[in-house]
Amino acid sequence: MNDTNAAASRRRIILSGIQPTGTFTLGNYLGAVKNWRQLQEEYDCYYFVADLHALTVYHDPAARRKASREAFALLLACGLDPTKSLVFIQSHVPAHAQMAWMLSCLSPFGDLSRMTQFKDKSAKHPEDINAGLFTYPALMAGDILLYQADYVPVGADQTQHLEFTRNIAARFNHIYGETFRLPEGYFPKTGARVMSLAEPTAKMSKSDENAKATIFILDDEKTILKKFKSAVTDSEALVAFREGKDGINNLMTIYSAVTGKSMEAIADEFSGKGYGDFKTAVGTVVAEELREIRENYARLLKDAAYLDAAIMDGTERASQIAEKTLRKTMRKMGLV
Repeated sequence: MNDTNAAASRRRIILSGIQPTGTFTLGNYLGAVKNWRQLQEEYDCYYFVADLHALTVYHDPAARRKASREAFALLLACGLDPTKSLVFIQSHVPAHAQMAWMLSCLSPFGDLSRMTQFKDKSAKHPEDINAGLFTYPALMAGDILLYQADYVPVGADQTQHLEFTRNIAARFNHIYGETFRLPEGYFPKTGARVMSLAEPTAKMSKSDENAKATIFILDDEKTILKKFKSAVTDSEALVAFREGKDGINNLMTIYSAVTGKSMEAIADEFSGKGYGDFKTAVGTVVAEELREIRENYARLLKDAAYLDAAIMDGTERASQIAEKTLRKTMRKMGLV
C-alpha cells in the first residue's frame, strides 16, 4: 500500500481532555463526554485528565491527586472503554511539559496576550495572574500536536485556542520542515449546550455558587428531581421552544439530548400539561440516564487494582506515541 492509500485508509484521531476540577456536570456529559463514548467506535480516540492545566488555579495537593484519580474513573464510568480508546492522565506523560516549553518559544507574546480566556480568568482572579495561565495555550497546543490529532472537539470558548494551535503548527512546519498535522475542530452532530437551571442565559458551570443551578452527574435521583423542580421557567405555562423562553428552551434541550426526541415531539407530548409535569419528566429521564454512571463509578473506585492497572496502561501507551513525536520535534529544533 502506498503512502497516499495508507493515509486515506487510516482511522482519524480525535483528542480531548477534561480538567479534574470537580465532578463533571450534566453539561459536560451531554455536551462532550457522551459523544466521546460514541466516537470511539469510528475514530482512534485519545482522552486525558488535564491535571497540568488545573495547576493554574491553586488546589490542595491531596485533593488534586484524589480528584485526578476520580476524574479518570469517571471517564471510564461514562462509557469510555480503555481497550478501544486511549485514556490517560496528562502529567504521567512528561512529553507534555517538554513540548509545551518548546512550543512556548514559538508563541508570540501578542498572540498569548490576546487570548480571551486569559483575560477572563485574570479579571476573575487578579490576585493570581501567573505565567502558567498566560502560556496555557502552548501547553494545550503540545497536548494536541504530540498525538498528531486530526480533530479536536471544541466549544465556542475554545476555538481561539485551536486556531492558536494551528498557527503554531504551521509556523513550526515552515521553519523546521513538515512535522505536525494541522488539527481541525470537531463539531458533533449530536450534543447539547446545557445552561444553568437558575440562570438559563448562562452556561451550566461546576463553579456556580447556587447549588440549585447545576446537575452533577453523580447526584442521586432525589437531588436531581429536586433541582429540576426548582428550575427557572416563565409564566406562560406552555412547553414550546422559541425566543424569550430561555428556561423552557434549556429544559427541552436537555430532554431532547437524553431521549432523542425533537422539539416538536416534546411540545406535542406536553401539550396541555403544566410545567410541574414537564420538570418532573426531565428530572426522571436525566436521573435514569445517569444511574448507570453512578453505579459504574462506585464499582470502579472500589476496584483499586483495576483502576491502577488501567491508569498505568494508559500512561505506557500514551508515552510511546508522545515520545516519538517529541524526539522528532527535538531533533528538528536542533536539540542533541
